[in-house]
Amino acid sequence: KPTQATMLANLIKEHQSKQDALRQENEVRKKAVLNSVEVTTNCMMDSINLGVARVFANERRIEAQAAKLQGQTDRFTKQTSQWLQMIAGFNTSLKEMGDVENWARIIEHDMKEIATALEYVHTNHPPTSHS
Repeated sequence: KPTQATMLANLIKEHQSKQDALRQENEVRKKAVLNSVEVTTNCMMDSINLGVARVFANERRIEAQAAKLQGQTDRFTKQTSQWLQMIAGFNTSLKEMGDVENWARIIEHDMKEIATALEYVHTNHPPTSHS
């Protein structure tokens, strides 16, 4: 018949054995959790890195498009300036034509007045002979 001391020693051994088994089981679970965390972290980092790579690629495309747009804007500005100069020249030419037309009308009016005056003098004052 086992004594109380033997039974106590057996209980302590059994308890220690269960504690060792629990520690080993906890260690296995801890390693599994750490492995799972590492896998999850790697997946998250891959996802983040992919997102960052996309952002940088988009940034490069936007910068290229902005440079292209700036070039087009510069060309448009230059072309618009040339058009404005051309329109200003056209307006000046139109003004000059208007001035010439006005000058021609004034000359024509003056010539008509002179012609009317000469005709009046000719019809109302017949030529006299000085002989």
